[in-house]
Amino acid sequence: MNILGISAFYHDSAACLVRDGEIVCAAQEERFTRKKHDAAFPKNAAAWCLRDAGAKIQDIDIIAFYDKPWLKFERILQTYLTFAPRGITSFMKAIPLWLKEKLWMKEAIRKELEGFEGKILFPEHHESHAASAFYPSPYPEAAFLTIDGVGEWATASYGVGRGNQIKILEEIHFPHSLGLLYTAFTYYLGFKVNSGEYKVMGLAPYGEPRYKDLIFKELVDLKEDGSFQLHLKYFDYCVGLKMINKKFGQLFGLPARRPETKLTQQHMDIARSVQEVTEEIVLKMGRHIHRKTGLKKLCMAGGVALNCVANGRLLREGPFEDIWIQPAAGDAGGALGAALLAWHQYLQRERTADEKNDAQRGSLLGPAFTREQIRDYLEANQIPFRELSEEELPQKVSGLIAEEKVIGWFQGRMEFGPRALGARSILGDSRSSKMQSVMNLKIKFRESFRPFAPSVLREKVNDYFEMDKESPYMLLVAPVREAIRRPMTPEQSKLFGIEKLNVVRSTIPAVTHVDYSARVQTVDGNSHPLYYQLLKVFEERQDCGVIVNTSFNVRGEPLVCRPEEAYLCFMRTEMDYLVLGNFLLDKREQKPLPKDESWMREFELD
Repeated sequence: MNILGISAFYHDSAACLVRDGEIVCAAQEERFTRKKHDAAFPKNAAAWCLRDAGAKIQDIDIIAFYDKPWLKFERILQTYLTFAPRGITSFMKAIPLWLKEKLWMKEAIRKELEGFEGKILFPEHHESHAASAFYPSPYPEAAFLTIDGVGEWATASYGVGRGNQIKILEEIHFPHSLGLLYTAFTYYLGFKVNSGEYKVMGLAPYGEPRYKDLIFKELVDLKEDGSFQLHLKYFDYCVGLKMINKKFGQLFGLPARRPETKLTQQHMDIARSVQEVTEEIVLKMGRHIHRKTGLKKLCMAGGVALNCVANGRLLREGPFEDIWIQPAAGDAGGALGAALLAWHQYLQRERTADEKNDAQRGSLLGPAFTREQIRDYLEANQIPFRELSEEELPQKVSGLIAEEKVIGWFQGRMEFGPRALGARSILGDSRSSKMQSVMNLKIKFRESFRPFAPSVLREKVNDYFEMDKESPYMLLVAPVREAIRRPMTPEQSKLFGIEKLNVVRSTIPAVTHVDYSARVQTVDGNSHPLYYQLLKVFEERQDCGVIVNTSFNVRGEPLVCRPEEAYLCFMRTEMDYLVLGNFLLDKREQKPLPKDESWMREFELD
């Protein structure tokens, strides 16, 4: 039984193939089109899933689309009617697109996936999120919490998963949305919506929560159970073409920041304030869910579940013994959830949870390339390389990292979800005081304030961080242990904003944020044997079980998928070495890229 899951037409379109209840493969469309957060129908991702699974479209029994287009259209139409005559410009742009394309999803799916004759299912958006959180989790039963911008009507929901069934118990409905609140501040602070939310989270520790009370007084009416209402007079997203209106800026005494302009202390204070508001709402939601369900385990999905600072606080301060978060928590993961929901709930197939391991397969669900494919690519393009054995590779690369070299690391299956987890990563020495600025400015071409994540040996995580559980998907922030911190001098304590950036705060400064926190990825030998071995050798040689891990891409581009994209990124940045499988490339030996880069298109994805 083959089920193809599809998410599309908002952001982060994706496809996933589930066979007899097992996740076979999954990938976002952006990785193939090279258009970040691509919202188009995932025809490339779907075609790759079929090839990877050795299937044809005729072999697919069910296609599950991640939401209900007609219900979403009802919400959009009713919202415009409620606010009429305001929003006429937005209405005239949105409605023709819906009437022409988005409403007729069955026809669009059959057109894009020609030859499919099976059944098409349309679960609700938050059902897909809930399914993506619960079904791959290691728990036989658990509560779940989903929070995002908006699906059809729901913006947040919670419920219970038991065996092969999920049931939503309560929802918060549009226009009241924690995801849209955070996105409004993302827009206000000059970052791109549905993309720059990570930047707000990374900027927050540079500020103070001076506006937290103002946000709760004027923007958010929060109840004890975690439910809330937004004061809509400050927002424009219901009917306008922007997230906020002039009243929003007047409230903070500051107009919306134009992208790429200087960040002030006030911007940082606003980021810190909305981040703390978000954390408080998530904590109240978690406590309410625990009271209502009495369950000890929680699963999470939806775009807000990618806020790893809030997740970390919920785990440390909340009532749950353990939390499992879908690595592709946003809309991409909806494709996976829809497919699993079709298998378990629609077809009523049994689910057996392994309480020690999840079913996500390390989220390494995307394309991989054989030794022969990589070698053929390198030789065809006359790229100098050195091939290393399985034993030599970790030894050599760990030594280069210790020399403060920056390494492009391309191994095995590509990650599903926004985080690089050791398959499409850029690696560096966590002990280096200059590594953060070097990577940000010379490799990633992004804002200097943004922190980097540590990869740490699973068995050593408690030596470095105040965390005693695994965090394989880099979705939990934890404090750096007091024992390895370096206290600030009186002069350093007086620094403000970005001035704090270059203060060495621990023995692993490259991954220690200005508030002594880190977004932790634990690595074990089962999910990532080669990556684990690299960390193990680094620890044996350097007495440090932590390295820097950031995504293999530059600002504005998706994670690299194919060897050619990895090589192009390597050559366009100041990376020192590139590892493609077992092949090591030294930047000093490479020829400059030709002006005509048509040759880069010759390597085709199997």
